[in-house]
Amino acid sequence: MDKVKESLKISGGLLQIFGMGVLIIGDSSIGKSESALELISRGHRFVSDDVVQIKRKSSGKLIGTAPHIARYYMEIRGLGIINIKEIFGHQAICMQTEIDLAIKLEKWRPGKEYDRLGLKSPEYYKILGEKIRQINIPVAPGRNMATLIEVACKVHTLGERGYHAPQEIVKKLNRILSAR
Repeated sequence: MDKVKESLKISGGLLQIFGMGVLIIGDSSIGKSESALELISRGHRFVSDDVVQIKRKSSGKLIGTAPHIARYYMEIRGLGIINIKEIFGHQAICMQTEIDLAIKLEKWRPGKEYDRLGLKSPEYYKILGEKIRQINIPVAPGRNMATLIEVACKVHTLGERGYHAPQEIVKKLNRILSAR
């Protein structure tokens, strides 16, 4: 039996997207809950909103849950507190999940240089001494955050399997340039 080694509470939301535990973090009012709500409406599973209880097992695995009092609830500005289980049904709920990926939503800043090709070294979010892959997504009007989060999850899964589109296109370009 894998015993709990450590635990802590962090600000953020936790969902199970394509079977992967995804921690959504970012500044207050950036759109974490609204993005999570859209993802739930697309069939992904809700674990926690606003506060995530994380436990580190002796194996090093990080398990996220909702604090008991907040289980099933989400706060949406303009709507107030909503109950995800009552609105979407029990199939929309996941009581706990291993945390596989952190998605950080950050405000788009004009002039800031963003990774447009995906060739930069990966970033990590450190929790209880464990490193979780982190993908940063800039938030701006007109960007569909739920779709971007889903695609980030797919990109992460492909990367775990050894496929990296940016590396593939660099190889193709190198072959073309070396043939000249």
